[in-house]
Amino acid sequence: MSEESESVSVPEVRGVTPDRLLHTGGNDQPTAEDLVLASGRDLTPQSLEWAQRRLSEEGRSAMDKRLP
Repeated sequence: MSEESESVSVPEVRGVTPDRLLHTGGNDQPTAEDLVLASGRDLTPQSLEWAQRRLSEEGRSAMDKRLP
């Protein structure tokens, strides 16, 4: 029996957003794009309109409700 090393493939992680892009910070106001991304939605004109309405109605708490 030969002693061949087993080939172990490690899947490449793609599509992972870096932490520095996920946090808006405590002092700045979130944008509609920030809220869309935090809610896990795709950036579309409709989702941006939704986010703008949420920010107008709820302010910064709209973002706080969606982030852990």
